[in-house]
Amino acid sequence: MAVTEPPPLSTCTVRIERRGGRGEAGARALERHLRGVSGVRDVAVSFRTGSATITYDGAVTSEEAIRDAVRDRNVSIRDRSETDTDGVSTRSELRREAMFVGLTLLGMTTGLVTGWLDGPSLLAWTGYGVAYVFGGWYGLKGAIETLRHRAVDIDLLMIVAAVGALSIGAPFEGAMLLFLFSLSNTLQHYAIGRSRRAIKSLIEMRPDEAQVLRNGEEITVPIDDVDVGDVFVVRPGDRVPLDGIVTSGEGTVDQASLTGESVPVPKESGDEVFGGTINESGSLEIEVTRQAHESAISRLIDMVENAQSEKAPTQRLIDRLEQPYVLGVFGLTIAAIAIPLALGSAFTGTFYRAMTLMVAASPCAVIISTPAAVLSAIASGGRQGVLFKGGEHVEAAATIDAVAFDKTGTLTQGDTQLTDVLVSEAADESLTDDGLLALVAAVQARSEHHLARATVTAAEDRSLNVPDARRFQSVAGKGVRADVEDGTIHIGNRSYFETVLGDAAIEGLEPGLDQLQSLEAEGKTSVVVAREDGDGVSVLGWLAFTDTLRPGAAEMITDLRSLGVEHIVMLTGDNERVAQRIADEVGIDEVQAELLPEEKVATIEDLVDEHENVAMVGDGVNDAPALATATLGIAMGGAGTDVALDSADVVLMGDDLGKIPYVLGLGRRTRRTLKVNLAIAFGAIALMVGTILLRGIPLPLAVIGHEGSTVLVSLNGLRLLGFRE
Repeated sequence: MAVTEPPPLSTCTVRIERRGGRGEAGARALERHLRGVSGVRDVAVSFRTGSATITYDGAVTSEEAIRDAVRDRNVSIRDRSETDTDGVSTRSELRREAMFVGLTLLGMTTGLVTGWLDGPSLLAWTGYGVAYVFGGWYGLKGAIETLRHRAVDIDLLMIVAAVGALSIGAPFEGAMLLFLFSLSNTLQHYAIGRSRRAIKSLIEMRPDEAQVLRNGEEITVPIDDVDVGDVFVVRPGDRVPLDGIVTSGEGTVDQASLTGESVPVPKESGDEVFGGTINESGSLEIEVTRQAHESAISRLIDMVENAQSEKAPTQRLIDRLEQPYVLGVFGLTIAAIAIPLALGSAFTGTFYRAMTLMVAASPCAVIISTPAAVLSAIASGGRQGVLFKGGEHVEAAATIDAVAFDKTGTLTQGDTQLTDVLVSEAADESLTDDGLLALVAAVQARSEHHLARATVTAAEDRSLNVPDARRFQSVAGKGVRADVEDGTIHIGNRSYFETVLGDAAIEGLEPGLDQLQSLEAEGKTSVVVAREDGDGVSVLGWLAFTDTLRPGAAEMITDLRSLGVEHIVMLTGDNERVAQRIADEVGIDEVQAELLPEEKVATIEDLVDEHENVAMVGDGVNDAPALATATLGIAMGGAGTDVALDSADVVLMGDDLGKIPYVLGLGRRTRRTLKVNLAIAFGAIALMVGTILLRGIPLPLAVIGHEGSTVLVSLNGLRLLGFRE
């Protein structure tokens, strides 16, 4: 009885209301609720970024059922059209928060100055009232929303501390706490907003309309109404609205915003272009290959939003600890009140000290230390054409100490060219070079392999009459065969003829393999061609190909070593001599050649066992299993490769090898920033709590230390936006 494999899991991102609180206790509560929905396998929720990413079994539940479950918790869902792009707050909301901070400062100052001058008490209390209302507005709102989810967070701590200060006749201290709390909260939102503007820049890159040719006329059409196969016109200075293939015209296109390439790329008939790029010169007519929602730029917008909601391991750990930590602070505060009172201490001094302790122990800086850094790192990578598909991959990049490279299309250009067509002496005397090439092209026309594409291109360049092929078969990593004319044409490497046709007597095989070895010694990839008919199997000849090393490959390897990468390996299905020549040229430590796709995966597993943290760099097509197996999968040239966007953890939107050291360097810098941020946050808490317990400090000093450390870690995280190493 056949076993039916379960359907693959689906993932959806629900855009939810954004909330301005410090903590994510409410988000954790929503996660627990959604995990209780039948069919849901994994959930990541962030009110800070306004998104919930859910992985689910489509056979059990649906996206609409998940949305209903979100609404059951009284959480509003935003449509795509309502998505703001400036972070937790839109610009108008940020201005309103800033206005509330200003009113809080005005009220606090009025109350303080009036008290100093012995002015009317009504004016002083009015000032403090203004400070409490506007300074506590967002904190109280966030605390209530979290309590609705049966959780507590930092907002509640701050509100309780401010009210506690007011209750013992210290309104200035409470007002100052609310002022600095609201100020640092606004600065936090601004910082996270800065790191999220990568989405805004991507959205602005996408035009709303296209100039489409229909019935011989050029008309303006919304991009959502343009279909695959339509042809649109792009003039100099225009943005390309959709992905497509140039059908007419020549020009240069600036792809820097999408791929990070600094030099405009020439485009002519047959070349691929991407929506959101800028046509610098020449008028182009382009045939649409993807609809608007499937274009590279649309997929990038979705992936950047998802990436910023996927949390790094450090952040997930801190979020899990937030709820018990906050409850612990409440417990510590209650103990700081109850124990001294039981020992006969005065209530006012004891309560004041407890409120000071509550403020000092509050983990605001700890909570914001990780997202401030990781979101900035993701945004910095986006500006350089590097897409991290989640915060966990930023942290993973910091740990890599071994890197494995695919050869073709990664270390080399991937534009393989046919260099030799040689006819065997065992072949019929009437067979010419062109005749041999035509037979091979007939078979290779059915294959997607880079050698096959080079063969077909060479036959087209020579304008050869290529016959039809039937019953095409491929043997992964070894060769292909098909029926052409009156026989079966076999094309393959040494392994193909030694294993697949091992039992057959092949005329001319030994001289053919010798010639194969000679060509490989020149650094060329070579294949033997044989024909099988009623008279047996005989070698017709052999073909040789060469590929070009990417510029900067050797420098990239040097940069990786300077970052501390211990071991660099090349994995390829090509023969060992060709692979070794490339490896020697760029300085790679080890070569694993003539690998099948499953053998690449096994090699990555062995490397992980030996080095623990391994990055795999490939072109995202035939390397997808290896990319998924590695600690960090990095795909080259993702702008045009669907599989790269789906299989890798990091996508390089261009083909610049220099971005690989950038990825690891950014990860390492982010890790150092996280360590510094956490040291500042925990150090400030430990210093203030220790001082309070041993000697005591005034509440205003605890407020300054607490909020100052929060602002400091936010600004330190923002420094990653300028990373250019």
